[in-house]
Amino acid sequence: MAGRGTGPDFVEALARGLDVLRSFDRSRPAMTLSEVAAATDLARPTARRLLLTLAEIGYIRAEGNQFSLTPKVLELGMSYISSLGLWDIARPHMEELVAHTGESSSMAQLDGSDIAYVCRVAVPKIITLRVEIGTRFPALQTSQGKVLLAALGPEELARVLALPSHSGLPPFLPRPMDEVARELQEVRARGWAMADEELAPGIRSVAVPVRDEQGAVRAAMNVSTHAAETSVDTLLHQYLPALLRTAGEVSADWALWRTRPEADVARPGVAGIA
Repeated sequence: MAGRGTGPDFVEALARGLDVLRSFDRSRPAMTLSEVAAATDLARPTARRLLLTLAEIGYIRAEGNQFSLTPKVLELGMSYISSLGLWDIARPHMEELVAHTGESSSMAQLDGSDIAYVCRVAVPKIITLRVEIGTRFPALQTSQGKVLLAALGPEELARVLALPSHSGLPPFLPRPMDEVARELQEVRARGWAMADEELAPGIRSVAVPVRDEQGAVRAAMNVSTHAAETSVDTLLHQYLPALLRTAGEVSADWALWRTRPEADVARPGVAGIA
């Protein structure tokens, strides 16, 4: 992983430290020094120094010969979310939507050819797709991803879809570009997208755009259901209208927040926004 920087100001040590943090995942929640070195393609002495530095500032926990992440790493992702104001603004609206539908709702943004989840309000289900803040899925297999891809121009769309997925999921069979373009044109025209068991068996969802003060699509919000429990008719005729209304409210509140004078204090009723 080392040595990929080309700019004169590239800091290799910082990049290597981030590589160490990213090497931990669901399948590797704790690793030895040797395992971290192998996962990051770093020499053992370098990996050791980075692990001990990260432990000293609180991002890594060392127990015996095992290293693992601490909850402090969540601050890195939450700093991004907080800087957008999205989570604080969207949460009460999404909670109302979930209370109305009885189904989980999430918000995601495009990151390369993947979507990355930035907000989520979930309901407990016996069978569910594991989704957390920061979870990534291939965009084209999700309703949210289709909404976000539909907002791109032809050249940008081709560039994005050519990028490899970093979701960790097995590669899916590619689709003809003209077929993809036709579907995304329909999504753009009608203002919503559906994914019917495209990401995983039994997972059915519908998504709509969340826009900024300029009307640009900046995120996508969905309602996710189980195909065995919720029909397409229910999804589109009962849940979609509520989802459209909720996304419109979030877009309006977010636009208001983004255009506020920097000296303004938080709006009443929107906790955590300064």
